[in-house]
Amino acid sequence: MVGERVLLKVSPMKGVIQFEKKGKLSPRFIGPFEVLQRIGEVAYKLALPPSLPSVHLIFHVSMLRKYVGDPSHVLDFSTVQLDGDLTYDVEPMAILGRHVRKLRSKDIASVKVQWRDQPIEEATWETKREMRSRYPHLFETPVTVYLCIISQSLLVSC
Repeated sequence: MVGERVLLKVSPMKGVIQFEKKGKLSPRFIGPFEVLQRIGEVAYKLALPPSLPSVHLIFHVSMLRKYVGDPSHVLDFSTVQLDGDLTYDVEPMAILGRHVRKLRSKDIASVKVQWRDQPIEEATWETKREMRSRYPHLFETPVTVYLCIISQSLLVSC
């Protein structure tokens, strides 16, 4: 109804392209935004802030969710750079696991990737080769330096 507040669905996009498609993660909601006007049977015009100038103001009801005062499920839109099609890019944060799938003639190495602003439960399996080529910083192993304290020719601690 006009005057109510709703959440708007946005989709994070993974940077990995497999089979010539950009992968999607589960959608998130931003907002709340006020409903200004009902357009037809299933569309609504929203009051969007000036920080979202490239986004159209009219949305289908499937893109909206009624706002219930729970801030835990709301994604703050001020920190996210939204595209015109209501998507934003997500970068990988960490590699959680590794796995090698054995086929008849080859082995496929996979890594479990946790994406930024996504919970661990939504980590996805990606090919190691593709992730290494796009995000080499995730595969760099830190060099551990051991310092030994030597006192009067005796090894005290190491």
